[in-house]
Amino acid sequence: MMMKSHTIFLFRIIFLFMFLGWLTVWILYPTKIYHKTWIVNLENKFDSTYFREQGVNLLLFTFPIMFIGALGGIYLHLHQEKITQKLPSTSGGALKRCICYLKRPFLVMSPFGIVSAMELLFALMFVALLIWSLANYLYRSFGHLHMHKQDEKVWEAKFRSVSLRLGYIGNVCWAFLFFPITRGSSILRLVGLTSESSIKYHIWLGHLSMVLFAAHTIGFIIYWAITNQMIEMLEWSKTYVSNVAGEIASVIAFAMWITSISRIRRKMYEVFLYTHHLYILYILFYAIHVGVEYMCMIAPGIFLFFVDRHLRFLQSRQNIRLLSARILPCDALELNFSKNPSLYYNPTSLVYINVPKVSKLQWHPFTVTSSCNMETNHLSVTIKNVGSWSNKLYQQLSSSSSDHLNVSVEGPYGPQTKQFLRHEQIVMLLVQELKSQTLIYKLKLTSQEKHKNLQQKLKNLSKQYGLSQTSQILLSQLY
Repeated sequence: MMMKSHTIFLFRIIFLFMFLGWLTVWILYPTKIYHKTWIVNLENKFDSTYFREQGVNLLLFTFPIMFIGALGGIYLHLHQEKITQKLPSTSGGALKRCICYLKRPFLVMSPFGIVSAMELLFALMFVALLIWSLANYLYRSFGHLHMHKQDEKVWEAKFRSVSLRLGYIGNVCWAFLFFPITRGSSILRLVGLTSESSIKYHIWLGHLSMVLFAAHTIGFIIYWAITNQMIEMLEWSKTYVSNVAGEIASVIAFAMWITSISRIRRKMYEVFLYTHHLYILYILFYAIHVGVEYMCMIAPGIFLFFVDRHLRFLQSRQNIRLLSARILPCDALELNFSKNPSLYYNPTSLVYINVPKVSKLQWHPFTVTSSCNMETNHLSVTIKNVGSWSNKLYQQLSSSSSDHLNVSVEGPYGPQTKQFLRHEQIVMLLVQELKSQTLIYKLKLTSQEKHKNLQQKLKNLSKQYGLSQTSQILLSQLY
């Protein structure tokens, strides 16, 4: 046990060292000292036969994250016993109290949603990195301004330089864009995030990168127009930047961006979903446009995403046995799937469900409403009939037997620990039969409280409010 603790501590030191080193490279990359001193010395040492001139970029930008991702799987395996235990109370040391305080909601505002103080702090640090990078890029560029035409004016050259550097900054956003959507990646779990809680970071980075890329694209079009170089829009260079590839990537990106706007995404989810699958073409033309150097800088996130996507594809190819399906009186469905008794998941975990008879491409997330401690052989989800997909599924089950209904399930995904147990008081909002009536009930949980006493409170709550079986399941899944 002592040896395992030392190993886990060593892993944490390695992770911290690698991650801070990776961030340091991003901070130093736009500076003059990096390109004039560091890069020259490193290229002489790592210009190998296999990696050639990209050896330095692979070492500094790609290797650290890939190493953390691979070693993180081993760390989480060794750490499994500890993370399945009950979390300590918030009454720990000063550092724990500070971290818990920073995780509290600090800002509740549309379109950002609920933002904690820690999230706001890291967001400000990321914006500071972007401003720092842009300032250094422009400082170096304006100091050695390059005229692309003989009669080009200084302000025109500066305008082109700003437009180009905005694209560089957008590439920084892309380096972090794919990490939040790698559902099975060890990196998210290493920092205590879940796939559903980190999706908002992907949305923030996506909007920010699109604003920068839009300014980059429109800026170059304006520059070519005022300098009578519109022919450059048709340039497909074999040795330099391909403008046509960049324009194709921009059109695809704008389509993905528009359909991902909240109002459009909620009303026309299918359009958003199918349009977002164009990301493969976007990455292809983006790579042709920016070249190998800048792709090496953002390769870790893309690579981990594709690995995660492939593993999820392999998992979802197998049809899961649907034990039963019943229509609830509240215009909802309850699906029960068979599962391995050894499969463990925490409360608030979710699964992605695909029903080929309804849609071959659509996967929808649903919270698991069964408890792996009480229902060891099956997994249940409750689906409200509120959308086109759920309505088709509702009609399918209403009109025919569910015995021949093929269903694929991906997951479950969820928190590694029962994080709500770190609090001494919990406020639970319950919706009976998934209707609008909200019941507020406060359960005082202490570390000394016995499981039987807690179960008795749940029974009393169910009896007091006349909760149905479905609502009781939603309660019991927490315990």
